[in-house]
Amino acid sequence: MRRALLLALACASLGAAGCRQGLYNQQKMRPYRPNALFADGTSARPLPAGTVPRGFLRENRAFWAGQGPDGKFVTQIPVPLTKELLLRGQERYGIYCTPCHGRTGDGLGMIVQRGFKRPASFHVERLRNERIGYFFDVMTNGFGQMSSYASQVPAEDRWAIAAFVRTLQLSREAPAALLADHDRSQLQNAPAAPADPLGAGEPAVPAASTQGSPK
Repeated sequence: MRRALLLALACASLGAAGCRQGLYNQQKMRPYRPNALFADGTSARPLPAGTVPRGFLRENRAFWAGQGPDGKFVTQIPVPLTKELLLRGQERYGIYCTPCHGRTGDGLGMIVQRGFKRPASFHVERLRNERIGYFFDVMTNGFGQMSSYASQVPAEDRWAIAAFVRTLQLSREAPAALLADHDRSQLQNAPAAPADPLGAGEPAVPAASTQGSPK
């Protein structure tokens, strides 16, 4: 019994000797703490002249914030508008946006049909007339019950989604004059769109406008 007690004490002593606090209690300066060593009295040192930041210098405000030099939302996407961009936006929209906004942007996503608050349809006049930078800003910073998606969706994909939202809006509000003759004839013979199942006064299936092109 005595030998076991001595062995336990020896092990405890060795363990205590290994738990040194040197790294924790070392002499170090925490950022922005006062420090009399330097003339300006702070521990943080200014960056050397000519320092170039890597990866965090976001000078292109239009791309990173969706805003122009005047602080207003941009009206044009700051990336090339290509078929590949729209296909990427459609894919990302299907992953991140359809649960609430629905596949056609009418706000009738699956979780809305199960009781979640309905977001505004992309086809209401206010959002049809909104600048595209607004949609990028909402995805970046969130709005109302929608949280920010900046940590989940890269900026490039947020612009792709914003471009696809414009495509959804155009699909319902496109002037008939922009359609080919074959498509225009199909539109004239198409059945009426069904009523909104949630009673919000908007069709559940997009219907292209039969009005002429704007002046």
